[in-house]
Amino acid sequence: MKLSQVLAGVRLRRELSPALTQIEVAGLEYDSRRVEKDFLFFAFPGSRADGRKFADAAVSQGACAVVSESPRPDDFLHEGFSPPWIEVEHGRNALAGAARNFYQKPDERVAFTGITGTNGKTTTTYLIDAMLRATGKTTAMIGTIEYRMAGEQRPAPNTTPESLDVMRMASELLDRGGSHLTMEVSSHALALGRVYGFGFHTAVFTNLTRDHLDFHGTMEDYAAAKRLLFQSPAGPAPRWSILNADDAACEQMLPAAGANVIRYGVGKSADLRPENIRSGFHGLSFDAVYQGQRAPVTSPLVGGVNVSNILAALGVGLSYGISLQDAAQGVGTCGAVPGRFERVDEGQPFLVVVDYAHTDDALRNAIQIVRGLGKGRVITVFGCGGDRDRTKRPLMGMAAGELSDFVVLTSDNPRSEDPLDIMTDAMVGLGRFDTPYLAEPDRARAIRKALEEARAGDVVLLAGKGHETYQILQDRTIHFDDREAARQVLASFGYKKKPE
Repeated sequence: MKLSQVLAGVRLRRELSPALTQIEVAGLEYDSRRVEKDFLFFAFPGSRADGRKFADAAVSQGACAVVSESPRPDDFLHEGFSPPWIEVEHGRNALAGAARNFYQKPDERVAFTGITGTNGKTTTTYLIDAMLRATGKTTAMIGTIEYRMAGEQRPAPNTTPESLDVMRMASELLDRGGSHLTMEVSSHALALGRVYGFGFHTAVFTNLTRDHLDFHGTMEDYAAAKRLLFQSPAGPAPRWSILNADDAACEQMLPAAGANVIRYGVGKSADLRPENIRSGFHGLSFDAVYQGQRAPVTSPLVGGVNVSNILAALGVGLSYGISLQDAAQGVGTCGAVPGRFERVDEGQPFLVVVDYAHTDDALRNAIQIVRGLGKGRVITVFGCGGDRDRTKRPLMGMAAGELSDFVVLTSDNPRSEDPLDIMTDAMVGLGRFDTPYLAEPDRARAIRKALEEARAGDVVLLAGKGHETYQILQDRTIHFDDREAARQVLASFGYKKKPE
């Protein structure tokens, strides 16, 4: 494909010369280590390094030209010549447009569903993918825990990958005869332009609560980033918007007039709502009601928050012309989502639940759910991430202290911060209540202390890390899995699950 075709529609700072327009482009890359002959290399500023530093390496690998929003470095020469340097208005927006062009606009041939919100993105994504597969679709899925391609599981380096990776996956899905791609769309991805100009068939809004203010600065800017999925400045609005009517930010996410909107929720203003909700530790059931239609839903997922997630998935099904009945049956095929209310059962007489809750709202919801699962006390283990929004730490402490019977405050992913400093921030909120608690910075020991405290009928909630199998420390990243740590402690107590 010629360079002029690849960069069609991309905002350039200077028009391409006639000679440049005819350059043949064999591929696109933003990682110099993966550049091959005649690839176009995109060098944009990163959080840790300026991509321009890798431009020379990219040219050494065979790059035909470099695209960047930054000026060419004065010393940019390769073996005595200066390769073409193309300046654009916005690096990631340029990559998104170029990737879409290079792969011949796969978002017009694959039905894209994007899910954004503070909490619930991952579970909702799993539910939608399960429903689509259950109704005969060949799908791809992009999310926090893993990526999937036509049934094949792949590791997930980013919640929302770069635009080039998404377009590659969409093109591969087409090659495999697939039709639907479902992806979590983080606020970071929206703000940075990782989905800039993408055509979404359906967009979902789950909720908006305090998080990521270390990146966005204010809740207003955080909401504005989420809104980009529904009110894109670079392309048409999604054909369908599925919005949580129970969330105060719902109306902020409304697309332009004339778009199709389904509001879901338990409130009376919802178009798609539940009736006759029944919930227990082994799952939930309810009747989904929409425009005079009714369909029974049965799911192994736990808690009222998953009623909302299921309704969102049902709304997506409706947007694709799937009947409410078939959509309801499809969501029922989605089993437990890793690290989301995941039970650790070694035959002990108390419940142990691992959940990814890492905001004050998510922690509050998680504790309220587990409180209804056992007959005894709720014992909560939680920590707060380092190098992240400090303002939510005391709020998380308040949620744990107000709703738990016993708390073990520990470390999460401290990153470059001192774990004790992070814990001190959380203690400000925790100390506002008389709830007894322990402070133990070693997470493995904290889990042991919580399990030692548990008695028959209690529920132990291990919150914050969920599916993660690592812990990020100041000087290294170590293997750590809350589920494994809990099983090891339970085994040391003599518990062993009987084979079924």
